[in-house]
Amino acid sequence: MTQTQSVMSVTDETFAEEVLRSDVPVLVDFTASWCPPCRMIAPVLEAVAEEQAGRLKVVQLDVDADPATAAAYGVLSMPTLMVFRAGEPVKSMVGARPKRRLLQELSDVV
Repeated sequence: MTQTQSVMSVTDETFAEEVLRSDVPVLVDFTASWCPPCRMIAPVLEAVAEEQAGRLKVVQLDVDADPATAAAYGVLSMPTLMVFRAGEPVKSMVGARPKRRLLQELSDVV
């Protein structure tokens, strides 16, 4: 998984610090290198991260490298997008989607 400028990679070890203790809502992309829809949504997440900078943090977690966090939140399909606010998951979406639809789905949590 390559780390892009606006989308930071997190691990099982850094998840609590970067996601659960964040001052702003965090969109977590549970992803895997072998997953074609994950590659399709990567540029969408990059654009959303840039547009929502300061209002929404976007991170990705590789479920193969860091399976404990994915298991803890019951993530079975890739990509799963989960929004965390104040340390709690408040929204979950499965599958790739266009940017416009993703922004609509995020409008109630950002």
